[in-house]
Amino acid sequence: MISELDRDLAELQEAAGGYSARHQRIADFSYPPGVRIAVNFTLDFDSMLLRRLLNEPPMQLAKGEFGGRVGIWRLIELFDAHKVKATIFTPGRACELYPQALRAAVKSGHEIADHMWEHRVPKEAGLEEDHLAKTVSAIEAISGRRPVGTRSGHSAALLRKYGYVYRSEGSADQRPHYVVDETGENCLVHLPFHYVIDDAMFFSFAWLGSENAAQRITDPERVFDIWWAAFQQQYREGGYLNICMHPFVSGRALRVAMVDRLITRMKTLPGVWFPSCEEVARWCLEKFPPRAPAF
Repeated sequence: MISELDRDLAELQEAAGGYSARHQRIADFSYPPGVRIAVNFTLDFDSMLLRRLLNEPPMQLAKGEFGGRVGIWRLIELFDAHKVKATIFTPGRACELYPQALRAAVKSGHEIADHMWEHRVPKEAGLEEDHLAKTVSAIEAISGRRPVGTRSGHSAALLRKYGYVYRSEGSADQRPHYVVDETGENCLVHLPFHYVIDDAMFFSFAWLGSENAAQRITDPERVFDIWWAAFQQQYREGGYLNICMHPFVSGRALRVAMVDRLITRMKTLPGVWFPSCEEVARWCLEKFPPRAPAF
């Protein structure tokens, strides 16, 4: 007889196999001539929207507002000074709250991508599409073009319907790769990131309602060392690094100065590319198109 443990193991193996089959690694992945590593600087421009969604207290809301009024401007200025093309993952509502900042980002050549309508993906299919359609419209009105990338849990089928080509969420691999949905279709480029390279993990007091014992207020120099070590490791491998930041977190003066030093040190090495996420995704699609099912 098959034991309950054996059945559980078989189910786990089947689920793992199905999940693995959806992922397509890019064999012999490489960058344009002279490039050894791509570094994507990405901003989650949540402002106070996530704080409101979690019904957090006024001081947390004020922290989010700082990101829209001050932090985003400081980071745009920093990236412009270094000629870094950032990708700003923007909730549709943020286009209504801080249009001047986003227009300034577009003028500097930064990419505006999707981060949901109000920092959530509704469970109801009709409402989910309504949120995505509104975000697409809001970003297009700000940037002059439709977004092609997202940091969200929107369904791949819906994203493909609206012209998206990449998603930047999760860490199933350390390099760009392709993922299809449960049907084996609706392929998207995935640009992975993980929480060790996310400022919110180091600089957030009362993050997501955590108790005092769980607070993470870290010396910026310590974060510099961690991120520099991560960069070095990927540089040696000819890999990829996606640094996730939040304007209300990294827009503080000491942290801006730390990122300034980080970029400056990265630029001392040859072959470091600072593209937008869209540029990396387009490179993958052009040079390493996915296996069937095609786009």
